[in-house]
Amino acid sequence: MSVKATGQLGFGELGLGRRPGSAALERVSGLVDWAGFEKALAGLREDGPGRPGYRPLLLFKALLLQAWYGLSDAELEFRLGDSLSFSRFVGLSLEDAVPDHTTLCRFRNRLVSQRRLEGLFDELDRQLERAGLVLKQGAMLDATLIEAATSRPPHGQEDQAKDPDAAFAKRQGKPGSAYGYKAHVGVDQGSGLVRAVITTPANVNDTTPADDLIRGDEAAVYADKAYDTHARRARLKQAGVKPRLMRRPSQYHPLSARQQRFNDLVARRRAAVETTFATWKRRMGLTRTRYVGLAKVAGQVLLTAMAFNLRRAAVLTA
Repeated sequence: MSVKATGQLGFGELGLGRRPGSAALERVSGLVDWAGFEKALAGLREDGPGRPGYRPLLLFKALLLQAWYGLSDAELEFRLGDSLSFSRFVGLSLEDAVPDHTTLCRFRNRLVSQRRLEGLFDELDRQLERAGLVLKQGAMLDATLIEAATSRPPHGQEDQAKDPDAAFAKRQGKPGSAYGYKAHVGVDQGSGLVRAVITTPANVNDTTPADDLIRGDEAAVYADKAYDTHARRARLKQAGVKPRLMRRPSQYHPLSARQQRFNDLVARRRAAVETTFATWKRRMGLTRTRYVGLAKVAGQVLLTAMAFNLRRAAVLTA
């Protein structure tokens, strides 16, 4: 399939010269080696005859902008045509045609169906690690609930749900329940970069995917009481990783004063992970999913994590 030639300066840009764009986007654009992402996207072409398609890297950058600013496909299409900063970031000139919302949607669906987003997330993690931004002092584990895009079914009638992969879960420390999904993350202590992310239905217990969030190269693992098991502590110690898991009391074994002090110290250390979720929800719009089904929602969360890491890396290197 032929590919559109984009990004060449037109008369408009030549006349404008270096008109100021977004300093944040320009900084992000220079932070990473985009050739690595282009390699990870190799072979991702839309089959069939017709007009030349857009370069996968251009469309991938557009999806990062979508996650960064919490935009719908239609809003993203508009901003790509309206914002000089957006067009520069993805590599469009003023004379280039803007990809429409259906093109963006199809491309995202191909990324999801071919499981390319996991490799793209790993590529970004490798680049951030090579840049010395990943500190590995510790991994902070936590999870957050994300409401489903569809309306919730009545309790007991989940078989009639419009999103069969979504589920109910009680909100910890809050009244009522959530209906949707849960994003589980492992965040690098000190840098705040997300190093692992797993999306599940909301009713999956926090501890279930926890071991897959641990990279094994961190010095310690910080997590609340939901993650505390004898087996996990033993495995971490055997691997040379300090198990900073808040102790969970039982009916017959209340916490000692020493264990309570330990929990207080861990709580202060792991509290920084809440900043990640606050940014995702308040600044990036991830309060509800935009799509239906676990695979597409997991793709949305992965793109959010990548966009967040780029934002965070720009702050760390400023």
